[in-house]
Amino acid sequence: MSPQIILASASPRRQELLDQIKVSYTVFPVDIDETPLPHELPLAYVQRLAAEKSAACAALVGYGTPILAADTAVVLDRLILGKPKDKEEGLAMLRLLSGKTHQVYTGVSLRGQIHTQSVSITAVSFKSLTEKEIQSYWQSGEPQDKAGSYAIQGKAGLFVASITGSFSGVVGLPLFETGQLLAEQGIDTTNE
Repeated sequence: MSPQIILASASPRRQELLDQIKVSYTVFPVDIDETPLPHELPLAYVQRLAAEKSAACAALVGYGTPILAADTAVVLDRLILGKPKDKEEGLAMLRLLSGKTHQVYTGVSLRGQIHTQSVSITAVSFKSLTEKEIQSYWQSGEPQDKAGSYAIQGKAGLFVASITGSFSGVVGLPLFETGQLLAEQGIDTTNE
């Protein structure tokens, strides 16, 4: 059976979420510059990156199969927290998030016969973290390639006091919004 979509991401978390909703896909990751533009707001940032990823993939593979791309940003007071460059930056991010509520923006782009986009915004509240918890979490290796230096579906779930919005959006692919985009382009998500 040929895949329903191409996933323009190497993220195992996004693959697991697509597996969860039984959408067949092939993986074709692309590499783009993810540096925020000067004065770029988080909403515009995730929309732009998701669209650039799907466009870059389409330029390489063509437009035969719809292309799904996503981008996730952890945001605290308009400050975009991407993937930490090193331990120092990762620890600093965790200290910033400690005891505060932040937002997770995930932009989704589906490029097929037409180009459609959606964004999920979720509020996540962290408990106050001890320095021991921060150091131990970093040493686990889990936060090292994650936006905001944490993975809600992993050990960092212990830090989350509350969440308002899409859990799957925080993981990296909001299933409700993704399902809406797939349906708009006639991609069946009801098959087993």
